[in-house]
Amino acid sequence: MRVTTDLWISALVRRTFSAGGFAAIARRGSAEAGAAMLTLRDRFGEVRLYAPAPQTSYDEASPDERLYAEVLRSDDPAEIEKRIEREMRFDPDLWVVDFEIDEATFLDLVTVTTP
Repeated sequence: MRVTTDLWISALVRRTFSAGGFAAIARRGSAEAGAAMLTLRDRFGEVRLYAPAPQTSYDEASPDERLYAEVLRSDDPAEIEKRIEREMRFDPDLWVVDFEIDEATFLDLVTVTTP
């Protein structure tokens, strides 16, 4: 059974702070079933955008964990915002969470796969 998006994101934000990083909910979507896009900012200004991985990335029909895939990497925040806005037109329940934490710790917190 999967937990609600609201609970999953709350736990992820708390785990990020416990690991010495920073996380902020930039946009709150549907508490029960909204998808979440994640941004990872590094100290050099580069931003990576992660979106839920395609269903073909999962080994089973109803997975226990959420998989993410990197969909965009840029040092232009406007490019990232443009991509998020495009996704919001398709999914008005979309969550957006911003992270400032080192990549290794982020990968410990979020399961990332290649699509």
